[in-house]
Amino acid sequence: MAEQTEKQPNMSGGQETPAAQAGQPPQKKSLFREYTESIIIAVVLALFIRAFIVQAFKIPSGSMEDTLLIGDHLLVSKFIYGTDLPFTDKRIFKIRDPRRGDVIVFIYPEDPRKDFIKRVIGVPGDVVEGKAKQVFVNGQLYQNPHEVHKETQIIPKEQNPRDTFGPVTVPADSYFVMGDNRDRSYDSRFWNFVPRDQIKGLAFIKYWSIDGPWYKFNIRWRNIGRLID
Repeated sequence: MAEQTEKQPNMSGGQETPAAQAGQPPQKKSLFREYTESIIIAVVLALFIRAFIVQAFKIPSGSMEDTLLIGDHLLVSKFIYGTDLPFTDKRIFKIRDPRRGDVIVFIYPEDPRKDFIKRVIGVPGDVVEGKAKQVFVNGQLYQNPHEVHKETQIIPKEQNPRDTFGPVTVPADSYFVMGDNRDRSYDSRFWNFVPRDQIKGLAFIKYWSIDGPWYKFNIRWRNIGRLID
């Protein structure tokens, strides 16, 4: 009578795969699949970061000189004021509301395809008034150390509101903004207020700065890495 042999248990504790039973190595992912998965993950992460954490912007005009120069590249914090939850009117992850003095990026009220960057001068409930190039908030002179005037002429209020305007009261959920280059900025003096839900974030640092076309390589090294105040 033939001797019966014992069947050795599977040391892994599970069933053997068909490939293992056949003595074949496990199948590896194709190089194309690995690259595709890596690209998809990278794109999803980039979109998440851009939508909820930080976004890059470039300064195209001189309305914020000398705080921000044409060719400055900025990072804008999107989570500090909270992020809009898609398909709702709710805002999540908010740390605080915009404050007077913040430099913000927002959707231009007169053309939603464009983004503008200005400094917050008036918050909801503030009374803002301009008198001969001086700005008053709630009856007190608002002194902004970054403000510059590059033209000496004072334009009458009847002609345009650049130098003399208001008083105006900032509505709820809105902000009054102005450029630091006061004489060459198109801002709330001309088109009124920025709605809260149009604010994209707080500009906080310059990560790159170049004067003129990139091929001239006129890099402003001292501007790179500077915080925006």
